[in-house]
Amino acid sequence: MAAARPEITAWSPPVEGIAEVFHARFTDHAYPMHTHDAWTLLVVDEGMVRYDLDHHEHGVLTHTVTLLPPHVPHNGAAATPEGFRKRVLYLDTGQVDERLIGRAVDRPVLHDPALRGRIDSLHRTLAHPGDELEAASRLALVAERLAQHLGDRVGSAPYVHDGRIAHRLRELLDATYVEGITLQEAGARLHAHHAHLVRAFSREFGMAPHQYVTGRRVDLARRLLLSGVPASAVAASAGFYDQSHLTRHFKRIVGTGPGHYARRSSTPRTKAA
Repeated sequence: MAAARPEITAWSPPVEGIAEVFHARFTDHAYPMHTHDAWTLLVVDEGMVRYDLDHHEHGVLTHTVTLLPPHVPHNGAAATPEGFRKRVLYLDTGQVDERLIGRAVDRPVLHDPALRGRIDSLHRTLAHPGDELEAASRLALVAERLAQHLGDRVGSAPYVHDGRIAHRLRELLDATYVEGITLQEAGARLHAHHAHLVRAFSREFGMAPHQYVTGRRVDLARRLLLSGVPASAVAASAGFYDQSHLTRHFKRIVGTGPGHYARRSSTPRTKAA
């Protein structure tokens, strides 16, 4: 019987810190021993994977998270005849301190439903071009959680409220929301860690930085539509990636698409005396 054709999707997103996104379904493929120069953040959605890491056998279940360290040989294969479906993020070494590689070798499997949920949200965000600020924000919290696990600090350090940095970030977002700014650029300008920016802003204003930026862009799109700018030209003018990106967020926030909004909007007429 012929081997089942693998289902593979891979791309390099324009998000600093993520070298590659890899989604695949395999039935009979077995990875030989190999290494990566990036952190391998793996979740399995169907089936089970078994692998060897540093002469120890491990398994990946659908409810766990696996973090394989860079430069350490490992292999991998399906643990059942049905195969497996997985999603992988290859993270630059700057996302997790390389001094924690030894910890990752000892404990590559993480039992953390909250982290599993964050990774799932990050994958879904990466599937939409134009949502890079949201992806970077989600990545910052994922990387922070990974470092906490490897450093045995999960739940040990309470968050410190920082309203000052939150307001400074809002001023920066107000000045750049059309052309956009990366989370790394914001962190460099404000001399703050990415995860701290996200947490401080969310705590102060009740929404994440990417939600604030999207709201500002939708408001601008509404003003442009009401001023007569064609819907086809509004996306770029308001800072959206393309027309589909505008439509998706516009409909989610306003309740209707930009084209329908423009057609149904008009200047109120004054009744004749």
